[in-house]
Amino acid sequence: MTPVIGGRVLVVGDLVTDVVAVVDGEIAVGSDTAAAITVGGGGQGANTAAWLAHGGCPVTLIAAVGDDTAGQERIAELTAVGVDCAVRRHRGAQTGSVVVLASAHERTMITDRGAALLLDPADVAAAITAAPDAVHLHLSGYPLLAAGSRAGGLAALARARDRGLSTSVDAASAAPLRQLGAETFLDLIQGIDLLLVNADEAAALAGPGSPAEQGVVLAHTARNVVVKLGGDGAVWCRRESVLRSATTARVPMKDPTGAGDAFAAGLLAAWSAGAEPAAALAAGAALGAAAVAKIGARP
Repeated sequence: MTPVIGGRVLVVGDLVTDVVAVVDGEIAVGSDTAAAITVGGGGQGANTAAWLAHGGCPVTLIAAVGDDTAGQERIAELTAVGVDCAVRRHRGAQTGSVVVLASAHERTMITDRGAALLLDPADVAAAITAAPDAVHLHLSGYPLLAAGSRAGGLAALARARDRGLSTSVDAASAAPLRQLGAETFLDLIQGIDLLLVNADEAAALAGPGSPAEQGVVLAHTARNVVVKLGGDGAVWCRRESVLRSATTARVPMKDPTGAGDAFAAGLLAAWSAGAEPAAALAAGAALGAAAVAKIGARP
């Protein structure tokens, strides 16, 4: 499904180098395991921006990298696929790296966020101000989960509200959410228009319950909540209503890395252009299916 194209979407989040190792079967701990290994651009925010550009949506990524070869390459990759990059290169810092251990069913990430922790509130505010055609701001949760980048993430939400933009947040990752604490995280994002969570993140933030029950709980923080359920679709919740999505046709899964980022891109492109929840969920599911059918997190 081709998403409806509206105004520019601003994405705030990490731009890093991904080293993705896809294994077929179990990892032989303490020994050797054959894998298909790729090295390239990653980061939740950058991946979502790349998928938005792939769908034809005008998009700007606001991020921080190091003043190194990796940072230069990561920016060039995004520029080549149509992403406008408001990315500061911090002198003396190293661009972040993530090692992704993936199989057809799961992925585990070992993360060094590097210069992404240096996300500067002034840089963020300036980039938002410099995008007069923007209609929506999407914030990856990672900047909020670490003290070094939290001010930059909060500045993004504050400046977007000042500009009258709609806002969304992807909860990012269950383990650091638990470390920070659900109450703290939900206080940071109070009043946003849309919260995206997967099943593990929903449990971390809302406690036990069905996806619909968890979504309704989280709808006291965000006006709209989408609980992503992988191949089982997604649930769109508001305080007063619950809509469960139908999935697209199942596809053979090669690598789940970046599937949630692609889903977010499809949904945001459609929803920010005025699509109803059902159509936005379908657009998200279509890009998520495209992501899992290939190795790596980008189109």
